[in-house]
Amino acid sequence: MFIRLTEAVSVAGQIAPDDLAAAAAAGFTHVVNNRPDGEEYGQPASAEMHAAATAAGLGYTAIPVDHRGFDMGQVAAMAAALDASAGPVLAFCRSGTRSANLWALAEAKRGGNPDAIIAAAASGRYDVSGLRATLVSLSGA
Repeated sequence: MFIRLTEAVSVAGQIAPDDLAAAAAAGFTHVVNNRPDGEEYGQPASAEMHAAATAAGLGYTAIPVDHRGFDMGQVAAMAAALDASAGPVLAFCRSGTRSANLWALAEAKRGGNPDAIIAAAASGRYDVSGLRATLVSLSGA
C-alpha cells in the first residue's frame, strides 16, 4: 500500500482514515494529502483525513494538486513539509503519481540530485524523467 521512494518519503494511492493508524505503526510521522476535496465521489475529505492523522499522532499537510498541474507554491509547500517532518513522510493522491511528481520537484528544490531523484521515483515504479529539465533547474545542478 505504501511505496517507498527513499528512507524519508513514501507515496500511496488514495488511503482511508483507518489507514493512518497503520501508517503511524509503520513509522511515518507526517502525511501529505495531494488530493483536492471532491475530486472523486466517496473520497474522504481533507478535514476527515486531518482528524484521523491527528488521532494517529501524525502531522498533516494538505497540498491539493488538481488537473492544472503544479505551481511553485505547491513545490515550496511540499519542501517545507519535508523539512519540518521529524521522520518519514507519506504523501498520497489518487494513484500516487501526483505525490511522486510533487516530491521530485520539492526534493530538487531542496538541492537533491536530479538523477538520484529520477532513480528513487523509478524504484517505486513512478517515471518522473519527463521532469528532468525542471529538476535540474530547481536543483541548481
